[in-house]
Amino acid sequence: MKKTCAALLAGALLMAGCSSGSSSSSTKSTQKTFTVGMEAAYQPFNWQTTKKTKTSVKLSGGAGYADGYDVVMASKIAKKLGRKLVVKKIAWDGLQPAVASGEIDAIVAGMTANAKREKGLDFTTPYYQSDMVMIVRKNSKMAKFTDIQQFGGYRVSGQKNTNYDTIIDQIKKVKHMTPKSTYPELVVALQQKDTDGITAEQPVGNGIVKANKDLTMIQFKKGHNFKVDTSVSIGMKDGTRKTAEFKKVQKALDSISQKERLKIMEEAVNRAPTN
Repeated sequence: MKKTCAALLAGALLMAGCSSGSSSSSTKSTQKTFTVGMEAAYQPFNWQTTKKTKTSVKLSGGAGYADGYDVVMASKIAKKLGRKLVVKKIAWDGLQPAVASGEIDAIVAGMTANAKREKGLDFTTPYYQSDMVMIVRKNSKMAKFTDIQQFGGYRVSGQKNTNYDTIIDQIKKVKHMTPKSTYPELVVALQQKDTDGITAEQPVGNGIVKANKDLTMIQFKKGHNFKVDTSVSIGMKDGTRKTAEFKKVQKALDSISQKERLKIMEEAVNRAPTN
């Protein structure tokens, strides 16, 4: 899905080497928590809120709570592990180093596994998959486009260090705009007419157009869309795939049916913030 970024391997390895060994990624049976990292700024997968609800989890060391699809999935996994869920808000580029250093046990943040990232992380099987879409202004000529190649000559933007940005070059003669650090920045750029289209995954697009009535989402048919892996997986510390801890997390994930995952996403889209 969203996130095929350039891995910060050097920094991650340095942090791993400096770890004190008291990390939350310990595989000891006495471990009481399951600590995960996410941006808390990528609805409906994850967002920050001031509201305490049955689905939200208080942010560790931060203000308010985290909610969203990723939070609910992480909560279910933590429960199956018999541990308390701890959620940390971490900038996207800081997630991999946080796992390497032991600050968190896992990344549950809409991250796509790819060859480059797997050099620094071990991934579970996907826990969600969808299609890529384009979000445009509702009253623009682009709203009637049916093929990504129709965006040739237009300005298209994506999020920095994600496949939202890298896939843009699949459009011939596109005006590839400088990527933004966060998705809310992309929405503002589109509304202020600084760009003509922004890339997204379908669940994200659903949430954006629900919250912004001046925007609309284009769903492309097969053969007219981007060629990209849109699945998302849980990222864990490199070299742990064969450990008991990794297998426990994978088993917990496997126990959540596809039907339940779809329901969790539908509910997350419906309760995601609209402002």
